[in-house]
Amino acid sequence: MKIRKVNIQDIEKLKEIGKLTFAETFSSENSEENMKEYLENGFSTEKLTAELTDQNAEFYFAELDGKTIGYLKVNIGESQTEIKDKNALEIERIYVLKEFHGKKVGQFLYDKAIELAKDKNVEYVWLGVWEQNPRAIRFYEKNGFKAFDKHVFKLGSDEQTDIMMKLKIE
Repeated sequence: MKIRKVNIQDIEKLKEIGKLTFAETFSSENSEENMKEYLENGFSTEKLTAELTDQNAEFYFAELDGKTIGYLKVNIGESQTEIKDKNALEIERIYVLKEFHGKKVGQFLYDKAIELAKDKNVEYVWLGVWEQNPRAIRFYEKNGFKAFDKHVFKLGSDEQTDIMMKLKIE
């Protein structure tokens, strides 16, 4: 397995893996209408183009035998979705295709995010995780993250609660 930085030429592949992994992760818990709206807006060509050309946001693919099986998105500075602390890095997304769950792909992507945080000399890493995603919460707790707040994430018309977690970089 290898990790590579995503560039603008990868936009269609990013759109595909983004929609697929999000749908696999959340479809069973959300209405079709809300999912459709989020997938269309959250992974539109315009939105992904803006994110891929943002100097404070980076995407990375996890690839196995030439196939994209997961991805990571991190943000720093003003591109963070909330805190916007210059001493922080946000892990906005780590998603892995369902068929590769339990195969350490998420850990591989997570380790890349921590490596980036250290390279950028930030003091801590933070993220938001849906309160109804116990698998992800356990994953981050196992990696040393602690809950510190909550915030609202809108999925279509549904307001959901994300647990905000952080990890101090040593």
